[in-house]
Amino acid sequence: MSGLADDLKLLGDRTRLLMLSLLKEREWCVCEFVEIFDISQPAISQHLRKLRSKGIVKEQKKGQWVHYSLNVEDKPHIQAVLQLTPDASTILAVLNKTQVTACCEILH
Repeated sequence: MSGLADDLKLLGDRTRLLMLSLLKEREWCVCEFVEIFDISQPAISQHLRKLRSKGIVKEQKKGQWVHYSLNVEDKPHIQAVLQLTPDASTILAVLNKTQVTACCEILH
C-alpha cells in the first residue's frame, strides 16, 4: 500500500499530472515541457526525476536531448487516473499553448 500511496502522491502535483496526461499520446522532450509550463528546465527535470524514480516514466536519449514516455503498463491505478484526464489538445488549449516548438527538433 505504501507504493500505491507514493505513486498517487506524485500525481497530486498539478504539473506532474499534466505531464503524464500529455505523455498519454506521445513522448515529449524536456524543452517542450519548459515551453508548455513556462517554468525552468531544472524544475521540469526535477518533476521528471521524481516520476522516473518511481518507474512511472522512462527516458530515451536522442542525441543531446532526453525524451520521456509513459511507463505505466504495470500500474493500473495510474492508468485509471489517466483515463480521466483530458487529451493533449485540450491541455494545451487551457494553457494557451496552441503550438509548441521543440528546441530539440529545431536543431536537427
